[in-house]
Amino acid sequence: MFPESLDEYIGDGNPVRFIDAFVDSLDLQAVGFERAVPNESGRPPYYPGDLLKLYMYGYLKHVRSSRRLEKEAKRNVELMW
Repeated sequence: MFPESLDEYIGDGNPVRFIDAFVDSLDLQAVGFERAVPNESGRPPYYPGDLLKLYMYGYLKHVRSSRRLEKEAKRNVELMW
């Protein structure tokens, strides 16, 4: 009755698929994005590409607030994908 994966909720023409493919094609280290090394007691850092995808989605959907992006990431299937 329900789709088995989030991938089935996202259509082939959905802009999040373009954002995903575009960011994955970039050489982020060449433009200065590096992963930080966490302290032994710290959490691992977020991958810079994932954050870039989130910001690009927010820009596309006119979501400027990082707090609103956080809320959207918890409830929006496009961002979960």
